[in-house]
Amino acid sequence: MPKQPSVLQPHQFVPGLDFPFAYTQAGQGEILVLVHGSLCDYRYWRPQLSGLSTRLHVVAPSLRGYWPGAFTQEDRRFTIAQHAHDLSMLIKHLGKGRPVHVLGHSRGAHVALVTALNYPHCVQSLILADPGFQLEHESHTYDYLERAALELQQGDREGALQRFIDTVNGEATWSKMVSWFKEMVRDNAGTLLSQAQEPAKAFPLDAAANITCPVLLLGGRNSPARYGKIMDALQSRLPCAKRDTIALAAHGMNLANPRAFNARVVQFIEGITAQSYSPV
Repeated sequence: MPKQPSVLQPHQFVPGLDFPFAYTQAGQGEILVLVHGSLCDYRYWRPQLSGLSTRLHVVAPSLRGYWPGAFTQEDRRFTIAQHAHDLSMLIKHLGKGRPVHVLGHSRGAHVALVTALNYPHCVQSLILADPGFQLEHESHTYDYLERAALELQQGDREGALQRFIDTVNGEATWSKMVSWFKEMVRDNAGTLLSQAQEPAKAFPLDAAANITCPVLLLGGRNSPARYGKIMDALQSRLPCAKRDTIALAAHGMNLANPRAFNARVVQFIEGITAQSYSPV
C-alpha cells in the first residue's frame, strides 16, 4: 500500500441535516462522489482526490457515524437505507438538481446501489468496486462481523480490527497496513458495534433490474472470491453493466494500484459524458 499522498483539503458540512455530514472535495467538471466502506471515511480516498481531481470534481464524504463524528456505541441510525438517504441529500446539495456519478467500495457499493435504486434522479452512473453485501440465499456470511464487535466490547480493539480487516481483505492484511490507514480504522472502530446490528445486510438482487444507469463493476485481481460471486450475481441482473479487473491489487484496489484504478474510472465517466454530448 502506498505512503500517504498529498494533504486533504479541510472538510465541509452539508447544511440542514441532523448530523455533521462532513465531506472534502477537489477539482472541477463532472461530479464524482466517492463512498467509502467499513471502518473507513473520506480519508480512504486520498489517491483519488489527488489523482482524479485533474479531470473531475471529486467529492468524498464520511458517512453518518464515521470520523470525524464517529459513533462509539451502537446507534440504530446506522443503516444502509439511512446512509443512502444521507448520500442523496449530499448529491442534491452539490448537484443542484442534476445527477452525479457515484463510486462505492465494499459496503459503500451497497450504499451506492440502494441510492441508485431509491433515488434514481440522483445517480447518473455507478461504479461498484468489490461490492460487499450478503447474497440473499447465504447465511452466516457476517459471523466475523459479530465476533469482531464482541471482541471490541470486551476491550480487544486490535484483535477486533485484525479479524475484520483480514477477513474482508485477505489473511495478514492488517499487519501490513501503513500507519495512516491503521489510524483511520482505529478512529472508526466503534462503528463495528452498529454495523453488527444492521437489520438488512443483503441487497435484493431482483431489484437491480430497475437500475438503468450505466454501471461499471470493478474487482481486484487478488480479491477474495466472495466479491466475484457478488459481481456475477449483479452482472446477470443489471441491464447496463460493464466489468473490469484491476491488476496487482486485492480488495483495496484504489490504494494498491491507484494509477490503473483511476484511469479506468476516468475512462468510464468520460465515455458516458461523450455519449451524452454526441450529436443526434
